Amino acid sequence: MFKILVADDHPLFREAICSVISDGFPGSTVLESADLDSTVVMAQQHDDLDLILLDLNMPGMNGLSGLISLRNELPDIPTVIVSAEEDKHIVLQAITYGAVGFITKSLPRPQMREAIGQILDGNVYLPADIIRTQRTAPNKREDAQIDPTLLQALTRKQLQVLEHMAKGESNKQIAYNLDIAETTVKAHVSAILRKLGVHNRVQAILSTSDIDFSDYLRR
Repeated sequence: MFKILVADDHPLFREAICSVISDGFPGSTVLESADLDSTVVMAQQHDDLDLILLDLNMPGMNGLSGLISLRNELPDIPTVIVSAEEDKHIVLQAITYGAVGFITKSLPRPQMREAIGQILDGNVYLPADIIRTQRTAPNKREDAQIDPTLLQALTRKQLQVLEHMAKGESNKQIAYNLDIAETTVKAHVSAILRKLGVHNRVQAILSTSDIDFSDYLRR
């Protein structure tokens, strides 16, 4: 059972996501707010919250500035952005500013429940289809990609783990799909981050968004 705050100014969407939580996580307590100020107040009153689902465009947010303010006020409560925004750079910025995930409002209910579950399990959730979509404007610097020679340093199993990470899978899902122990996945993830020279799995996923893993797995 969890305690989750749904912060969104659209009553119909709040109702929908509350339903996803109630159906997917029976017995959980769901609180609601409709602007940034009331979200902060309610979160301060309920410091045992497991998660805040935060709309990017509700009153008081001013885009990602609201996320920064909320994280400064309540750094110990995990916060995930829920938004209709599907720009890769916005997703990256949200994670950089402290969000533990980014869920798009167009996500079907089963996938939304799965995304929330991943986050409650302590994983970062990213919309893999958006992360892998290039939306680079003319004259705009492309995201720095990983040096291909660094990928050569990965073992075949580590490449497989990284490929599944890039799909947005949690450690538990990767373990199931590759038929290995979850502790083994964690060890591979640590080795991957070290070999690629990145600090967390989000950076690893973003830096390999254009990689064709089949080229490397054929070796």
